[in-house]
Amino acid sequence: MATNTAELPPLAGEDHRCDDCGMSYPDLTVADADRLLAGIPERAGAALRGVQDQRLRTRPDADTWSIAEYACHLRDVYLSFTIRLHRVRTEDAPAFEPMFNDLRARRFRYRQADVDAVLDELAAYVAGFRAEIARVADDEWGRVGSRLPGEVRTARWLVRQAAHEGVHHIGDIAAIAGRE
Repeated sequence: MATNTAELPPLAGEDHRCDDCGMSYPDLTVADADRLLAGIPERAGAALRGVQDQRLRTRPDADTWSIAEYACHLRDVYLSFTIRLHRVRTEDAPAFEPMFNDLRARRFRYRQADVDAVLDELAAYVAGFRAEIARVADDEWGRVGSRLPGEVRTARWLVRQAAHEGVHHIGDIAAIAGRE
């Protein structure tokens, strides 16, 4: 687990191509990413539907989150990315607060979360993120922010990364649930 920013894993680059889920940032327009985002809550719900409670809360191994933890993480991604996109749109080169994913999972007891409530929050947070996307003017997609020195990312990247987080982690959930 990362305890300070020097230990944070690097962010994917602007030209990221994910070997696991096939997402390619250079091939993904903002409009395409927004369409993917629109389906995230429904896809997450479908991946979780009918999974027994113990399977929702059990980690498959020490280094892999449980399904409930992945669902909470997805919810948090859209909360955090809404704020990040707003800041990129309204501030000059803001520095993003790290999400500290593992810390959140532990401190907020994600494995014990009410998954139905998390899915409701996920839908609300994705809607909020999409509303923020709609506020970005055509000439603002190149505006930047950073999390760590040298990790400069555009508003366009934030949308692509958010879409990737949803697609990729729903795949993780489906794999743990045995539905892949």
